[in-house]
Amino acid sequence: MAEVIKMPRLSDTMEEGNIVGWQKKVGDPVEPGDILAEVETDKATMELESFNSGVLLHIGVDQGPVAVEGVIAIIGSKGENIDALLAEIQSGAHDTKLAEESQKADTPVPAVTEKKVETKGAPQVVAQMPTPTMQSHDSDRIFASPLAKKMAKESGLDISRISGSGENGRIIKHDVEKAISNGIAAPSTGSAMPMNLTAGLDNDIYGDKPISQMRKVIARRLGESKFTAPHFYLTIEINMDNAIAARKAINEDAAVRISFNDIVVKASAAALRKHPDINGSWLGDKITYHKNINIGVAVAVDEGLLVPVINDADLKSLTMIKSEIKVLAGKAKERKLSPDEMSGNTFTISNLGMFDIEEFTAIINPPDACILAVGTIVQKPIVKDGQIVVGNMMKVTLSCDHRIVDGAKGAAFLKTFKSLLENPVKILA
Repeated sequence: MAEVIKMPRLSDTMEEGNIVGWQKKVGDPVEPGDILAEVETDKATMELESFNSGVLLHIGVDQGPVAVEGVIAIIGSKGENIDALLAEIQSGAHDTKLAEESQKADTPVPAVTEKKVETKGAPQVVAQMPTPTMQSHDSDRIFASPLAKKMAKESGLDISRISGSGENGRIIKHDVEKAISNGIAAPSTGSAMPMNLTAGLDNDIYGDKPISQMRKVIARRLGESKFTAPHFYLTIEINMDNAIAARKAINEDAAVRISFNDIVVKASAAALRKHPDINGSWLGDKITYHKNINIGVAVAVDEGLLVPVINDADLKSLTMIKSEIKVLAGKAKERKLSPDEMSGNTFTISNLGMFDIEEFTAIINPPDACILAVGTIVQKPIVKDGQIVVGNMMKVTLSCDHRIVDGAKGAAFLKTFKSLLENPVKILA
């Protein structure tokens, strides 16, 4: 009997997935564990694995967005007639039948299924959606793995000139490595027209671009956060002289070299342990104060920001935090983070110090109560022991959700945070 494959919810904030390309084509045999397609979510590009065996009888959408619980494929027996099933999907009768069967089995129908059927009509949209045509000259539509695209871009290669050795001609990592070794370069921009003022410019960055799943979710979630959570901001300046000296001492002959951001994460976690009111979440009808301190660290990627999470950060050493951030940041830049690695945060840190930004405010990452915006370290004259000396000063701004955190609580947290950074030995105690 034919099985309907629907778009799964691959992250907690996912409302739709964007099908990048299929690894199987209609008529291909499928076994459990086979990769059917690549799906771009709001946070990562993931491989959609089959849990069924049989033959791929139908593909709902070759490329493009599909709502969660929308029909994307049908797997069944070779030669099986699925016309009646397709008609049911198009009319919505298939979901009604599943709902009735679920009720008979005393199994509640997932709310998301009802939502999609009633409000978005995902099955109808999927069944009638026109199939986009792949453009071989557009690197965004090339049939290649995300890693291959990234490697080609970083190496200055025109990926459309690379032959794919993967299934159905898909370009994979090995193909890019081979192209690099063979010296296949990006096409020359040429300058036969000396008056062409745009010669040499990357014209692919101009003009209209489709919105990625990640950018859609960033726009929605941060818009909701900014205009539903009453933000207020607290800024404090910290003398980093002792932190600089401590970092230098720790990194001498060290296998793992820590950064100032690692120290900030550790100090934040220690301060949160002393101020549990800051480590909370607004959940509509209740406030949850978390026992675990899980710190999200904002990482910039091409499409926006990803926030991998350091779980139980207060219980980890600086070198453990450094190693974990390095691994997670690498995965983030390759869009390989799993949903578990991006969920469960109770506090978030956004650091723009490496870009020489002295001070900024950040929008709270819901459902967190606060987010800490960290600026660069600046040398400036300060008064110390009655004398004017040069100090290494860093400004941080705490954005607070006033529904959870009041001004005095936020200020008390920052006072502790400042004390820890100005006396970093306390972090290790």
